Amino acid sequence: MGPLAGFTIIEIGSIGPGPFCGMILSDLGARVVRVARPGPSLYRDLLHRGRDAIAIDLKHPGAPEVVLRLVEHADAFFEGFRPGVAERLGIGPEDALARNPKLVYGRMTGFGQEGPLAASAGHDIDYIAVSGVLDLIGMSGGPPVVPLNLVGDLGGGAMLLAVGLLAGLLEAGRSGQGQVIDAAMVDGSATLGMFPRALHAIGQWEGGRGENLIDGGAPFYRTYETSDGRYVAVGALEPLFYSELVDGLGLDARDLPEQYDQTHWPRLRAMFEAVFATKPRDEWVEIFAGTDACVAPVLTPAEAPQHTHNVARGTFVDVGGVMQAAPAPRFGRTPAGPPGAIPSSGRDSVRVLESFGFEQAEIEPLVELGVVVQDP
Repeated sequence: MGPLAGFTIIEIGSIGPGPFCGMILSDLGARVVRVARPGPSLYRDLLHRGRDAIAIDLKHPGAPEVVLRLVEHADAFFEGFRPGVAERLGIGPEDALARNPKLVYGRMTGFGQEGPLAASAGHDIDYIAVSGVLDLIGMSGGPPVVPLNLVGDLGGGAMLLAVGLLAGLLEAGRSGQGQVIDAAMVDGSATLGMFPRALHAIGQWEGGRGENLIDGGAPFYRTYETSDGRYVAVGALEPLFYSELVDGLGLDARDLPEQYDQTHWPRLRAMFEAVFATKPRDEWVEIFAGTDACVAPVLTPAEAPQHTHNVARGTFVDVGGVMQAAPAPRFGRTPAGPPGAIPSSGRDSVRVLESFGFEQAEIEPLVELGVVVQDP
């Protein structure tokens, strides 16, 4: 099920952006085979849902041949090693494309395949620091605020790797030739930072961190604490929406400064803070219900699946007692199925080999030698 049904993708197991990319592709219907490290998983990673899993000891001399046999029957392949590691393991682009010239080979790194930082260790926070995005996030007068790992790992990394793989598959369908996709989180997060750069280019992002229109600087685009210690999110950018916000707060627009006069934003923000602090979050939600004031409750991860809108759309699903996001986006003619279970690292090892054309006489020695591990 799903628009990618019929495509086979090999994922070399990693952490963070790699599994998230594999989850997206699997959610959309591709058969994603995750090559995992043998041994028990340290935690139950929801990002591994819906895939076949085969445990291969990539350091074993017999491992490259097994992986390349899988590659022969795949449409795409991706790994998250530092530059040069896949080549040393014998499963780099040259080896893989020699077996399957139509293969789309994805590489997920922090700093890319070349450049002075290419071989350096790093994490999401480092990549978005170098791309200039981290400096934009936070409140005025405070330090940059870490946006979880959404901008580097997941947005700039996994999602753009997925886009690159899909574009590569489309091109390979026309040309009959594969290619290498170099997805670097520093590049991808720089791409995600294009909107504030665009605003700066036209003179609409002139302030420092937390002093601009959509970074929490505007009093009508930020969060406010309510009387019960919770928060509401306000996004009343347009004058019409702003007017409804002011009405809901019980304020008289004639007593307020002009909406976009930044010199008065501190005073206006203080006024809004005082009013929002007089009522609990859910009472404010009721006040603004049915309006276009763009006021929403800031829900906890536990609350979000119970919100009426999320329930109506099926935004979250329960799989084996674990609540998680449903596949997105949605397709009218080729809908994706529900998320699959989370496999152990070697749950499907023998079955995967069989489905890729390995004979039983080939499989038994691989298991006996420890090249491939089959979970009991």
